[in-house]
Amino acid sequence: MAATLCVVFALLASLHTCDGKLRFASYYGDHMVLQKSPERAVLWGYGPEGAQVTVSLLGLFKRQASLVTVTNGIWQVTLDPVAAGGPYNVTAKVQNDSATLTDVLFGDIWMCGGQSNMWFNMTQIFNATEELSVVAKYPYVRPFMVALNTSGIELMDLIEVEIPWSVPTASVVEEFSAVCWLFGRYMYETLKYPIGLVESCWGGTPVEVWSSSRALKRCQEVPVVDGPKKNSILWNSMIHPLLNMTIKGALWYQGKTPYITGRFGVFSDSHKLLGFITFSGEANAEYNQDKYNCSFPAMIDDWRMAFHQGSGGQTAPDFPFGFVQLSTYIKTSKDDGFPNIRWHQTADFGFVPNLRMKKTFMAVALDLPDATSPYGTIHPRDKQDVAYRLTLGARAVAYEEENVPFLGPFPKEIASTQMYVNITYDQAVSVTSSKDIFEVCCSDIWAPCGPKSLWLQTPIVGWDLTTIQVSAAVCQSSEVAAVRYAWRDWPCEFKACPVYSASWILPAPPFIINHSSWKGGIWKSY
Repeated sequence: MAATLCVVFALLASLHTCDGKLRFASYYGDHMVLQKSPERAVLWGYGPEGAQVTVSLLGLFKRQASLVTVTNGIWQVTLDPVAAGGPYNVTAKVQNDSATLTDVLFGDIWMCGGQSNMWFNMTQIFNATEELSVVAKYPYVRPFMVALNTSGIELMDLIEVEIPWSVPTASVVEEFSAVCWLFGRYMYETLKYPIGLVESCWGGTPVEVWSSSRALKRCQEVPVVDGPKKNSILWNSMIHPLLNMTIKGALWYQGKTPYITGRFGVFSDSHKLLGFITFSGEANAEYNQDKYNCSFPAMIDDWRMAFHQGSGGQTAPDFPFGFVQLSTYIKTSKDDGFPNIRWHQTADFGFVPNLRMKKTFMAVALDLPDATSPYGTIHPRDKQDVAYRLTLGARAVAYEEENVPFLGPFPKEIASTQMYVNITYDQAVSVTSSKDIFEVCCSDIWAPCGPKSLWLQTPIVGWDLTTIQVSAAVCQSSEVAAVRYAWRDWPCEFKACPVYSASWILPAPPFIINHSSWKGGIWKSY
């Protein structure tokens, strides 16, 4: 019976076998970062059935040991809380064998997921040579990268590691996610303790492949069983194996990829490589676009639940989750795909955190287009501003740092007359003139206006500290029933949107607000 269970657990642990050899699971290694106190880090691995494994932590000031029995070929321990710092040696030992991890630090671990703009590496960004030249100055920011593999079943361990835990060098970091690395570097400059970065992303992939079947059922997603959009295919192989890891939070950067981005390695349920599928990914700007306001929040909820349970309660059940709002693609496009997804990314509130998406933060990126990007306009090279805006959200939401502005201006009240619409924001605004960034929808019956309604561009005619006034004259004899802002794929040029925070750092996010149904405030008509 034990031998049979061993085979079952070996299957769930991807390519690892129950050979009786003592070792750590695939994503532990020298130079790694484990989650610091007050959370407790989880360690696990493989060993001879029934053996007693002693796990010890040895550093300059602390030594601790835990005893655990190997069951079904697997051992697992939860360490006592360890303060930020290091280095430590972590040793797992049985009677005649041992395995040791060296140069282990304790700090905060951030997961970095999504598609091609998270995959976008450090060699591709603006000032890449300069950025890579300073990598070695951040030895306490440690990268780790999951290799690209798929699975039809939930795996216990990774099939493959692309970049093992490493002390950062230019040669290591040049192939690592730029947004992830820069976020970690900027956070280290604030926190002054180790940061572990776990990259697990794949270009051109929709949210459905990163979501468990539980999450998809909540949104009544139709199961996709074949091809590269097969539901949960990357959740199974690139997220589920990491659930035992105690983490601080997660970052997500998903967009739309209009051309071939790579190949999926397709494996059978017994992990035999069957072949490759080339994926020309449209992601969620076309694929299940109308369900994204459910599927994206549901994925966040499910990741939180799964990481909390997988770590034995050590990862917070509401761990902070930051994401990048969709950037730009086609300057002249009139398609609603991009603005719709930007709105759905916030569960149709227009901002986060909100009642549906608590403890989340968002980097608005629609003002960072890159018309000359050699990687296509869908892949802008300015990842520094994206990462910096994410750090502001992390500092405010994840680390509860006071007086850190991280939200761009959002309307709190709208007052309309026959001549004007006055939009009052929740903070001071910096404004430049525009003839077309605002649009209004006119109606005689106050019917709700949607993206497919008739929208008329209207100019900004004035502003003060917190209020922008736009003309309502285009509605002529009818009333303004709705107003929207920046509702297009490419609404403005680089850092040149008309509305920013008082500091000119944070762009106002896009919005679409109806007179008859507005979650965020009060619309007054005169």
